[in-house]
Amino acid sequence: MPRAWGLVSSTRWVYEMSEIEELVLADAAERMEKAIAHSRSEFASVRSGRAAPQLVEKLQLEAYGVMMKVVEVASVSAPEARQLLVTPHDPANLDGIERAIRISDLGVSPSNDGRAIRLNFPPLTEERRKELVKLVRKMAEDGRIAIRSVRRESRKDLESAEKDNEMSEDELGRAEKRLDALTQSSEAAIDEALQTKEEELLEV
Repeated sequence: MPRAWGLVSSTRWVYEMSEIEELVLADAAERMEKAIAHSRSEFASVRSGRAAPQLVEKLQLEAYGVMMKVVEVASVSAPEARQLLVTPHDPANLDGIERAIRISDLGVSPSNDGRAIRLNFPPLTEERRKELVKLVRKMAEDGRIAIRSVRRESRKDLESAEKDNEMSEDELGRAEKRLDALTQSSEAAIDEALQTKEEELLEV
């Protein structure tokens, strides 16, 4: 936490306190946004009734002697609602991509034509849809926990600044209200993404 410059002038003192508040809240906003982005990425990796490139992009394979993600060595598209087409930039990685898909938990059999891999996704059963809804709800709760952790740490920073006379009690109260509003809006963003994913999973 940056220290105040001291009572050089009343204007400078107010500016420094305001800067501390803005620094803490800006850091909190950035970290909460990362938590939201992570949750959305997790949702996208869960298979629904539709074929989404994100389902395979993060799968890893050995290429050129190192572990790489599919998205780094191939282009992934969805030519049809229930089909993915994975086209390697280098045909030498075709078998590695196929192997990565087979050992994943996607539950689909890749079709290799020597140039690209096609994945056909059958409709999900009702039981499987309910299981996946539980899974994404758990992912959403993990995201909320991450956001609340950021709030807790940021509040400690603000309270420390107030104890060190770097901000007044009134300014602390104002900053905490802004932090709570930021927390609520961040959790709402995760809830909105969760609702969209649930509707997608339950769509027949």
